[in-house]
This record gives sequence, structure tokens and C-alpha cells, in this order.
Amino acid sequence: MTLLEDILSYNQTFVSNKEYEKYATSKMPSKRAVLLTCMDTRLQDLSSKALGFNNGDLKVVKNAGATISHPYGSTMRSLLVGIYALGAEEIIVMGHKDCGMGNINADDVISTMKQRGISDQTLNVLEHSGIDVPSFLGGFDDVYENVRQNIKMINTHPLFDQHVPVHGLVIDPYTGALELVHDGYTTVSK
Repeated sequence: MTLLEDILSYNQTFVSNKEYEKYATSKMPSKRAVLLTCMDTRLQDLSSKALGFNNGDLKVVKNAGATISHPYGSTMRSLLVGIYALGAEEIIVMGHKDCGMGNINADDVISTMKQRGISDQTLNVLEHSGIDVPSFLGGFDDVYENVRQNIKMINTHPLFDQHVPVHGLVIDPYTGALELVHDGYTTVSK
């Protein structure tokens, strides 16, 4: 069986047994928060459970490195929608130790792309279009600084409500232990 076949087979049982009932909730986050965190597999459940949240408590936005790579990209849009359309009143930016985006080697990623069929011509077209592919694929050197940079990008965004606190945390993906990077209540406009 393929992965997709396994998924579809499992889903039929999940639905017929009404297992979805224990996950029923509103589309509005009951704790009125949005969590931006990494897509790391170790954080699948840990990212919310270690913070004391359950299904329906918050909106979760995940991407590689918990990084806002562009002020008008989908990550920032998700945070703004969470606040203006879905009732969130706080944002939590949470990076993690031992992140794969920490010190990622963009040249290695590009090499793998080429091995899988991405041509030099495609990469050259992107470069000539003004896209710095190594920077686009690059990560960060310091998870704490990455969290601070994300908070700065959110707080300085022209569409961001300055009354919304933006907190910064770093989680240990093995123990769930949290480190406070920034207390958003200290810098929010009153």
C-alpha cells in the first residue's frame, strides 16, 4: 500500500467510528492566540501541549524554521488574518533548539535539487529575475536571534495592530522546556 492509500483507508475507519467528535471545536481560537512555530516533526504535538494548549485553543502557523521570510508572504498574512478575522489577540513566535534551518547549507539543498531534476537553466532564470536562491533557501545561525527578528518584522509591519503582544519563546524539542526570548506585554502599545 502507498502512503496515500494508507491515509484514505485509515480515514474511512476514523470517520465511520466518529473519532472526529473528540476534536470538535470552533474555527475561532478559544485562547485568542496564534502560534508561529517550526514544521519539525518533533513539534507535531509538543508545540502546543508543552504550552498547555488543546485542540481549538489557538491558531497554529508552521513553516521551516518558524521564520517570516517576507513581510508580505503567506506567513505574515496568516498572522494578520488570525488577528483581524479570527479573533486572536496575541501572537507567540516559537523557535526550537536543534532546528534543521539553523546553519542549513543552501548549496547542499541546491545540489539535491539538481540531482532530482532542477536544471541549472531554471536556477539561472531565477537568479536573473532577482531571486537569490541560496538566500531564499538559507536558514539562520542563532535561533534566539531568529525569534527576535521575526518579532521585529511583525511589530514593524504597517498592517500590524500595535496593541497585540508578540511573545518569543524557544522550545527544547526533546523535553518541551521553554525559554523566554521576549515578553510581548512589555512592549505592546497601551
